Amino acid sequence: MDSIPHDPFPSADTDDAGSNRSKARDSLFLMAGFRRVGDAETRQVRVRNLSEGGLMAELPDDLDIGTRVEIDVRGVGVVPGRVAWSTQGRTGVAFDRPIDPLAARKPVGGSGEAARRRTTLKPPLR
Repeated sequence: MDSIPHDPFPSADTDDAGSNRSKARDSLFLMAGFRRVGDAETRQVRVRNLSEGGLMAELPDDLDIGTRVEIDVRGVGVVPGRVAWSTQGRTGVAFDRPIDPLAARKPVGGSGEAARRRTTLKPPLR
């Protein structure tokens, strides 16, 4: 009898189609807009990891594999994809096109003088 329970997030070296991940995933915590294609409602979800090919988000309800979705990722924009897996409040989405996952980590906001003021150190107290 195995003492290790079944892993719902298989590693990349298994043979099933849902696990053919060859790109590194970036663990993070960010909010994103999530909606099923055809639905009017967009809801906010927590994204736990992100790669150029997909993401894993916390979703309260399981979705059917293959469900078409759109995710609005900060710094990246709206990315279409499909549900690759869904279990225990987490859902994996495979993107239709690669993205730059580092763009989601870049600061969002103004540029120019306002951005420089935010990053400039205050002078020492006298």
